[in-house]
Parts: sequence; C-alpha cells; structure tokens
Amino acid sequence: MLKFLPIKTSSLLAALFLSSLVGSSAVQAQNRGAAPRTDAFIEQSQSFLDGHPDLKYRTLAFKSYKKGDFKQAMEHFLRAAYYADKPSQAMIGEMYWKGEGVPADKATAYAWIDLAAERQFVNLLAVRERYWNGLNADEQAKAIELGQGVYAKYGDQVAKKRLDAKLRTVRKNVTGSRTGSAGSLSIQLAGPDGEPVTVDGSQFYDEQYWKADKYWAWQDQTWNTMSRGKVNTSDLKPVEPESKP
Repeated sequence: MLKFLPIKTSSLLAALFLSSLVGSSAVQAQNRGAAPRTDAFIEQSQSFLDGHPDLKYRTLAFKSYKKGDFKQAMEHFLRAAYYADKPSQAMIGEMYWKGEGVPADKATAYAWIDLAAERQFVNLLAVRERYWNGLNADEQAKAIELGQGVYAKYGDQVAKKRLDAKLRTVRKNVTGSRTGSAGSLSIQLAGPDGEPVTVDGSQFYDEQYWKADKYWAWQDQTWNTMSRGKVNTSDLKPVEPESKP
C-alpha cells in the first residue's frame, strides 16, 4: 500500500526539474557523429519536442524559470498544461503558492495542484494535501469553485485529446499514410556538437512516443517510479568553499 510522503515544495521542484532534463547527460556522452544508443538522445532532440508540445513547453518553461523569468515560465507552463502535462500543472500551482510571476493565490494554487495529482502520483498527492491543510475555510471554498474551471479546460478528459490529435497528425505525416509507418525511414537529428546524427525511423517513431495510450502509460510509469523513490525532505544548504592551503 502506498503512503503519502512528507515532501517539501523545494523537493517537488527538484524532482520536476530533473524529469524535464532526463537524459541530458547521456546525450552529452555520445561519441561525435555516432548513432545514439539510448532513447534520451531522441527525447531531447528538437524534432521530437516539436511533435510533443507537452514536453516542448515544459522544457522551455524550466529554462525560463531557472533564469528567473517567471512570467515567461508561467506562459510556457500553461501551454504545456494545455496538453495534459502534469509536471507543468504542478509548477503552475507552486508558482501561485509562492507568488512567482503572478500574485500569490493559495486557492488557485490548490486548484492546479489538485489537477496535477489527477493521475494519483503519490508525491503530487502529498503536496496537494499539504496545500489543502494550508488553506482557511474561505480559501478552501474558493479553491473548489476555481477547480471546476481549471478541470474544464486543462483536465485529462479534454487535454489528452489535444495531444492525441497532435501525435496522430505528426505520425501520419511521416509517410502520408494513416498508419504512419516509419518503415525503413532514417531520421537526421542534430547531435550535441551540432553535427547531424542519423537514427532509425522505427526508433524515433516508436509507438511508446506516438501512440497516445502507450505514451500516457510510459509517462505514468515514469512518475509512479519516481513517487515510490526516496524523497529527501531537508532544505538545500550552501557548501562552504574549501580553504586554500
């Protein structure tokens, strides 16, 4: 039986940020011009991200967030959230909770984190419960009211259909066929050093990435695995520089 974990907001941010950049070290480790041996190379390529607006705008959002451009980050997170991206929806909630790029609004923050926890990822459920306990009675009532509008526009019931349509369109355009079969197609992607790298079309267009039901299953498995992992709830502390001899 899964149990809620006592997770701090900073831990949530760290987990989400790492998830948006997963595989970047593997990409950098590729040999110059060599065909990639891991899916991470494909998942971080611009061609792949252009076909997956949920991941594309989440990646852009975290880049803006890291630079402190919270207004731009919020705009990107909203675009990713429009395509059912749960990490982005969680970050919107966190930014409303903290007042980053928007006026602080705990009721709105709860509405978003409740939506982000829609698929029952344990860590997000834990944050949702902590948010709820931080609201007074009036804020709780407002959060429930606001949540109806948030779900109506960004909930899985409608948002998943948008991404499904996008994935179908991109895959169909591979060959112009309804099946979108990649066959013996080869794809050229920009390598870490800017040099083109050729990958097999069947690898790039693996059904895990382009068939909606399998895509969601892949994402859910990733997040459920993260949720079951150990979470460090301590605050980050600066490391004192070593003194010179």
